[in-house]
Amino acid sequence: MPASPFARKPIRVLLDELRSEQRLRRVLGRAQLTALGVGAIIGTGIFVLTGQAAHDKAGPALMLSFVVAGLGCVFAALCYAELAAMVPVAGSAYTYAYATLGQLPAWIIGWDLVLEYAVGAATVAHGWSHYLQDFLRIAGIEVPRAMATAPFDYDPAVGRIVSTGAIVDLPAVLIVIAVMAVLVKGIRESAAVNSAIVLLKVAIVVFVIGLGSRHVDPANWRPFAPYGYGGIALFGKTLWGETGKGGEPLGMLAGAATIFFAYIGFDSVSTHAEEAKAPQRDVPIAIVASLAVCTVLYVAMAAVLTGMVRYDRLAIDAPVSHAFAQVGLPWAQVVVSLGAVAGITSVLLVFMLSQARILLAMARDGLLPPGFFGAVHPRYHTPYKSTLLTGVFVATLAGLLPLRILAELVNIGTLLAFVIVCAAVLVLRRTHPDAERPFRAPWFPVTPLLGIAICLLLMFSLPAENWLRLAVWLALGLVVYFGYGRRRAGSWPGV
Repeated sequence: MPASPFARKPIRVLLDELRSEQRLRRVLGRAQLTALGVGAIIGTGIFVLTGQAAHDKAGPALMLSFVVAGLGCVFAALCYAELAAMVPVAGSAYTYAYATLGQLPAWIIGWDLVLEYAVGAATVAHGWSHYLQDFLRIAGIEVPRAMATAPFDYDPAVGRIVSTGAIVDLPAVLIVIAVMAVLVKGIRESAAVNSAIVLLKVAIVVFVIGLGSRHVDPANWRPFAPYGYGGIALFGKTLWGETGKGGEPLGMLAGAATIFFAYIGFDSVSTHAEEAKAPQRDVPIAIVASLAVCTVLYVAMAAVLTGMVRYDRLAIDAPVSHAFAQVGLPWAQVVVSLGAVAGITSVLLVFMLSQARILLAMARDGLLPPGFFGAVHPRYHTPYKSTLLTGVFVATLAGLLPLRILAELVNIGTLLAFVIVCAAVLVLRRTHPDAERPFRAPWFPVTPLLGIAICLLLMFSLPAENWLRLAVWLALGLVVYFGYGRRRAGSWPGV
């Protein structure tokens, strides 16, 4: 008989799984975990979405957008750190939800995490493609238009979907396939490649801030908030702020919801807790450290970018390199394009790495076919089948869907995941008050409650069609759950 949809998975069972033959290899130290976090955070969000958010949503007030989004992430990060230290196994928010809220909520969050990691990876691949094309263009090489971008896009100027004349974003597809091959090889090799790339792209960000600050014109910061400071809507009805031609909310908060994607990554550290050498100590430190470093860099870079070029002249697909071109520094454009290509590659690597481990955790519980999603390579000790499927799915999305649609879909899925993680901390403190907590989120219950409030605020700052897409995606997930997962999921005596 199937277990109750709200049956919880005992923490003791989760910890017992760490001693099984199918567990992942513990090879990641504190520095590698922090590098994975920074590697996931700094990428498409700062190199690409800053242009879209400033141009379409917030103007120079994008600086405040980063502060608001970062604040929400701080509270969610502290909740992630507490749960990751308590239950250092693969699965991230999915595993935490199973231990605290029950099987059905866990399935919903696991299904939702596909929006964060797989669709997020497709967004990242799109950004990588355009920076590569920007560099090739400087070198006099043009990718054929039919192979340069997605076949359609959303145009905020007219408020509807328009054709681009292209067939597929071929560079985006090719980079996904290359990263997939690296991930099948192994986590140690993947982490080593990522660490090297992280050093490079942090150097590029510092380079942009340092050189770009010399070309800032304060006049470009006026008006500071051309779309206002609002941007809150409720299922298509704007409650505070201006409204775009397509009915989408505009303003500083709407900008925060758009660039929230830039912070995705710190939570990916928790998906690798099972592969950490000392997870109870190192995972919380890596989560908080990676978020803190990136927040400071983001605010500084947003200030420089909107100061170099007026917000409505920023490019959408490759704003940072184009900004240097507009101030007469083509050599810097080359440096930034190369650095962005390398930096975004590490984000793609971490997102696809994390997605495969979410699927692995769900397969262990029987919610997905364990023979496929739970298979660990006998030599490389990686979930290779899940990695291959993830690669095919990501490549398809990256080649066919535009940046605006991908990014907003990722944002609403991630914000929902953060809400559930914060709620899980509230529940677990009550149901397991005596459980060992190597790290405790401070200022309880204020921290998880503020995390929930800010993330919900940002969810309502996204266009209404994102709620519809989320509802359709979750409905499809429920069909899979009741058609397969619930009947085959494991149960535990006395639960």
